[in-house]
Amino acid sequence: MSVSKRKNKWYCRFQINGERHHYLCDGAMSKQQAEQIEASLKFKIMQQQNGVIPKADNDIKRVRLKTLRENFLKYSEINRSVYKQDIGRLNIAFQFFDENKYADTLTLSDINNFKAWLLNLKKSKKTINLYLGIFRIMYNLAIADELITKNPFSYKCEFKLEPYKLKYLAEESQPILIKATPKYFRPIIITALNTGLRRGNILNLKWSDIDFNFRTIEITKNKGNKHIKLPMNDTMYKLLSKIERKSEYIFLNPNTGKKWSDTAFENHWHKYRKKAGLIDFKFHGLRHTVCTRLMKENIPPAIVKEIMTHSDIKTTMQYTHVDSLDVINAISVLNSYN
Repeated sequence: MSVSKRKNKWYCRFQINGERHHYLCDGAMSKQQAEQIEASLKFKIMQQQNGVIPKADNDIKRVRLKTLRENFLKYSEINRSVYKQDIGRLNIAFQFFDENKYADTLTLSDINNFKAWLLNLKKSKKTINLYLGIFRIMYNLAIADELITKNPFSYKCEFKLEPYKLKYLAEESQPILIKATPKYFRPIIITALNTGLRRGNILNLKWSDIDFNFRTIEITKNKGNKHIKLPMNDTMYKLLSKIERKSEYIFLNPNTGKKWSDTAFENHWHKYRKKAGLIDFKFHGLRHTVCTRLMKENIPPAIVKEIMTHSDIKTTMQYTHVDSLDVINAISVLNSYN
């Protein structure tokens, strides 16, 4: 008998009259049970080959989407910092997909219909690509576990997105924004403009992340599970030194005395950005602002990449010519043709 155990699951692999077969021994709790399932599969296949019973792929136990979903969430909980978002997106996705559908029957037409369904829910193309990325990982995990052999989400089914338009805060607008915010909110803006940290990193910043002796900010739980270790400049050192410690978190909602929730923070941010005259400006634009400032000061792109924790230097290089004086001077040459 050719049975083997991997990740607490039993599999069988065999060949009959030149036909190779590999199956999950579903329900097997021991090697003996797996061998019994293998024996029954072999007997059935020999009957099919000899014409005693008709061949029917559906008679062989196959994995369903429900199993792929469960396996992915186990993986996500351990390996992905967006586990809660994964749960939410899959809850939505399985309003469209039948969890009892066999995973190997999913077609490109099904995927396109899924994309159209999400568009009808007013999901952006960028967000839909995140859904598709989850399913691509889900299927790849199943392939690695030898539950299936093909991934229908590997055929470039994502939307091709238009180039991202960078929005950053002009130098003269930065003090205006700071002055438009009250004392309890201002430190968050100053932190964003002096570190380039993402909103989530700032709102989740704890005192245990701060080392005043070595003047560093160190974050181990981050987007993509990246490790962040940033030196504090003088502004950040003075700012954090003055904040009273009332919780394990540094920045607190004054109305609750607890860490900011995303909803509460957005409500306050919208109010103060409007007061500063920044109607369509998103908080993430402050991160773009930091990257732009660093590039304008001729900080090497490789260093900027490390500060911003970009996965790809191409992301950093988007900021190379933003507001570049050389580019402005060059294009001004065309004035002679008006």
